[in-house]
Amino acid sequence: MRKFSIFFWWAALAVVLFVNTHVFAQTTHHDAINLRVNVKRLEQRILALAEFGKNPFGGVSRVAFSEADIQGRNYVISLMREAGLKVKIDAAGNIIGRREGRDPKLPSIIFGSHIDSVPNGGNYDGDVGSIGAIECAQVLHENNLATHHPLEVVVFADEEGGLVGSRAMIGELTAEALAVKSHSGKTIREGIRAIGGDPDKLAEAVRRKGDCKIFLELHIEQGGILVSEHLNIGVVEGIVGIKWWDVTIEGFANHAGTTPMDKRQDALLAAAQLIIAVNKVVTSVPGRQVGTVGRITAEPGAPNVIPGKVIMSLELRDLSSEKVNSLFQTIQEEAKNISQKTGTKISFSSIPTNSIPALTDECVRKIIAESARDLGLSFKLMPSGAGHDAQDMARIAPAGMIFVPSAGGISHSPKEYTKPEDMANGANVLLQTILKIDQGALE
Repeated sequence: MRKFSIFFWWAALAVVLFVNTHVFAQTTHHDAINLRVNVKRLEQRILALAEFGKNPFGGVSRVAFSEADIQGRNYVISLMREAGLKVKIDAAGNIIGRREGRDPKLPSIIFGSHIDSVPNGGNYDGDVGSIGAIECAQVLHENNLATHHPLEVVVFADEEGGLVGSRAMIGELTAEALAVKSHSGKTIREGIRAIGGDPDKLAEAVRRKGDCKIFLELHIEQGGILVSEHLNIGVVEGIVGIKWWDVTIEGFANHAGTTPMDKRQDALLAAAQLIIAVNKVVTSVPGRQVGTVGRITAEPGAPNVIPGKVIMSLELRDLSSEKVNSLFQTIQEEAKNISQKTGTKISFSSIPTNSIPALTDECVRKIIAESARDLGLSFKLMPSGAGHDAQDMARIAPAGMIFVPSAGGISHSPKEYTKPEDMANGANVLLQTILKIDQGALE
């Protein structure tokens, strides 16, 4: 009888533990769905970060590796620690805040952005994604909600100078790149040392495929589509590839007063016709491709001399490398016709950009869209016309990007602005996406 009583007691205890565990799991899941970021804290921290490198125009000049960048990084590190993250700086200078999961064998869910700016930039590019990522970690910390996967918040080094931190993380930061001078005046090598990294040990910063479950980046749109269409969220389809060329037009420099109009070989006139042709070619086919001539110089550059030589830039962007190549071929054909009509020689020289199209993961896009829908937010699929660290991270893991509106479509400017509620919307979508993926939505 005594043995039976002990057995009965242990069986009853097992049932109670099973029921309690099951109920706890349900409660945790329910609580996770209802978690929301703190919009006031998000805005306060964005404004606090804007003090580091603040310029007289209302924006920020916090270029990578500068004293302002170092101060901003120290502030971000303090926020990470407040959010319960264990912080380290990797060999490339990336700031990584880690939160352990229930199962340390699982790959990390990584999310974040950057805090360095362009000269005379704004207070939201990169910052919203970085502060928003820390906010997500802090909400989980404050609610004592443990995830199955480890979480890593990453603030990448020198995004604006060529995706330096993320290139290092995928093992593609070359020795040649380390020798390049940054906006701070330091070389990339010197800059990495200045922010606590070690350019001689970059191999230690490399992540391999399988190390990372997913990479997510919250970012301002830097364009005007969401604002003009009154939408809350952009679900990024991919980050465009960028190709650059230097275009040289060679004519014949001659006296502007004594050379008849029909006897001229005017390189600048040919360049003007080619610029118009670029616009015609790029807009002649359906799609969201863009083409730009943003730089032009004429020689000898005197008002009384017919330009004999012009060098101008050509940039093409699209999610499809094939479309970019096709557009370029058509532009070359137009250039041949212009060359014959104007008596000039037109040549193209490709400039390496290290920017190939990077599509986001289709399943991740669906999870982001579902998270937005669950939150009652409007959204649309859209490309990113600017480069981001996510395009590098997409090389080693499924990647997703979340856009929030940029007022007036303005970015890389002191007038850059995103409303606090829009920042919070994006951070909430990021938080719910992280939780869905942690619970197996990507399996």
